[in-house]
Amino acid sequence: MFRYFLIYKPFGMLSQFTREGDHATLADLDFEFPKDVYPVGRLDADSEGLLLLTNDNFLKTKLLEPRNKHKRTYYVQVEGSITSEACKELASGVNISINGKTYRTLPAQAVPLDEPALPERNPPIRFRKNIPTSWVAIILHEGKNRQVRKMTAAVNFPTLRLARWAIGDISLANYPEQNQPGSVWEIKGEEVKRLYQ
Repeated sequence: MFRYFLIYKPFGMLSQFTREGDHATLADLDFEFPKDVYPVGRLDADSEGLLLLTNDNFLKTKLLEPRNKHKRTYYVQVEGSITSEACKELASGVNISINGKTYRTLPAQAVPLDEPALPERNPPIRFRKNIPTSWVAIILHEGKNRQVRKMTAAVNFPTLRLARWAIGDISLANYPEQNQPGSVWEIKGEEVKRLYQ
């Protein structure tokens, strides 16, 4: 039987069940997952937000295969006041380094954003009085290693905080009561169908 779980992955936690150094892992969540359920894709330890876990390998392949152009939405707090020029650059594609080679990111969407309703981060980002921060929503159809951070750095707006807000049409906005680090909830029926769209 296929099962589908969403979690709000906390900052500092690895997107895996196996131990690696001193990092917290998905095994530390207060939830008993079925043994055959694994995360679809990853969020690095410094990122937080929506992560899908399932034993449905067909869906996993569908979501991770770049040619399917499955969208993922990130809310990104950057150092400095993001400009429309920087957003245009992010949208049209920027050069980043992947495994020592230059890679041109695929066209994306990037729009300035008012501060979103995210939970407090623990620990909070480093506050610097003389440097403003701002938020940008970035929608990607690919997922290279640390891609969002590399993209904002390429347009001179380093990422301070990164949260995945949505996977396809399933968004944290649909689950305000679960919008807390470490929350786990199971989805079924119509919600799962939305992942397949």
